[in-house]
Amino acid sequence: MRKEMFNHEINILRDTYRRLLRRQAKTNLMKLTKKTHPADLATVFRHFSDEEQLEIFSFMNENEHTAEFLSELDDSLVKELLSKEPLNRVAEIIQNAPTNDQSGILNALEEETAKSILELLKEEEQEEIAEIMGYPEDSAGSLMNTEVFTLHESITAGDAIKTLQDQEDAEMVFYLYITDDDDRLVGVISLRILTTTPSSTTLKDIMIKNVHSIRPETDQEDVARIVAQYNFLAVPVIDSDSHLLGIVTVDDVVDVIREEATEDFLQMAGAGKDREILLKSSWESAKTRLPWLFASWIGGVVAASLIGVFEHMLENIIALAAFIPVILGMGGNIATQSSTIIVRGMATGRVNIGGEIKLILKEIQVGILLGVLYGILLGVFAHIVFTDAPDNLGLVVGLSICVSMVVAATVGTIIPLILRKLDIDPAIATGPFVTTSIDILGVLFYFLIAGLFLTL
Repeated sequence: MRKEMFNHEINILRDTYRRLLRRQAKTNLMKLTKKTHPADLATVFRHFSDEEQLEIFSFMNENEHTAEFLSELDDSLVKELLSKEPLNRVAEIIQNAPTNDQSGILNALEEETAKSILELLKEEEQEEIAEIMGYPEDSAGSLMNTEVFTLHESITAGDAIKTLQDQEDAEMVFYLYITDDDDRLVGVISLRILTTTPSSTTLKDIMIKNVHSIRPETDQEDVARIVAQYNFLAVPVIDSDSHLLGIVTVDDVVDVIREEATEDFLQMAGAGKDREILLKSSWESAKTRLPWLFASWIGGVVAASLIGVFEHMLENIIALAAFIPVILGMGGNIATQSSTIIVRGMATGRVNIGGEIKLILKEIQVGILLGVLYGILLGVFAHIVFTDAPDNLGLVVGLSICVSMVVAATVGTIIPLILRKLDIDPAIATGPFVTTSIDILGVLFYFLIAGLFLTL
């Protein structure tokens, strides 16, 4: 219901924009844009044509609202919009954004364009943005906001509150970071504790000294895991000398979780890892998915070859061919389920190193339980329906699907674990790779069991 209401509101907003565009009501368009939240504006923006997008963007003011809108937009749309704008207008817009959003917007543009825009900014801003852009992509350094202030450990709570009241541009004031004489991060205080502490108390006496911090090279996925585990609103980023470089806030972490989840799902489905694949052209999408599907093609060729080897069985017992899709489909499904569970468990930290054997045994047990259940059902079905077939057909089909599901559950569990040992992203284990393996093994075991139990 909530989703339907949201979609209804977005549709109304889209129709309103289009009606105002047809009337060329510039003033009303500017008022509507000002009242619309940047996140909602970014959502509805994707429903417009290229011409409508450019026209609406031309009406936007060079302020913080527009900068926040760009930070919410997909990189491909940011590139498309800003590549057609005068460089000085782009510079005026992004100078109103936080440092990490500035670097994110510039990273979406061509290198030469980004460099030209950077030169139009103030020297101080250039240095800060260059520092952020110098960190590895998808790292804590590329996410952090440098607009953060610190308090010395020797000042009192009353003085800290007065200092805080002057910090209008601070990114996050729920946590106050404390430094010593060497400007090293030595503690943290929540805003609640500060405001409920007697004003004469020094910060050193009330601060939490065990600060969870990260380095700028830390992978963004690890940052998200820390925030999720400890329920932090922000995490400080420090250098090797414990100097505070900036903070990664929870709103950026939410974006990271969404991006990483999208990337993992795309890889698991064999559709590459480009999070903006829906915005790509047909040729670009096909080119991205081509190598992933090649694994399925190889598996299909091998499976077809195996069927050809056992062609004499099919010629004598036609009914065997009817159950090949069922056995392969059930095996592929349970393999994908097992792989998805393991990969997701790795991402959330629930699959621990050292517990692999227990995990594999558990999935084998699941495969046996499901295999026996569906083996009996399919075996009984084969015996009742295919009355002209050999008496052992039900046994062959039932045993085959049972073996196929046990093997599939085992393979679907082992492959992600092996890839993690080899330091390869486990998300690539699902989709074409696992299902291809099961297609080959399923056909092989099916005909081996048929040759063992059927008198040909």
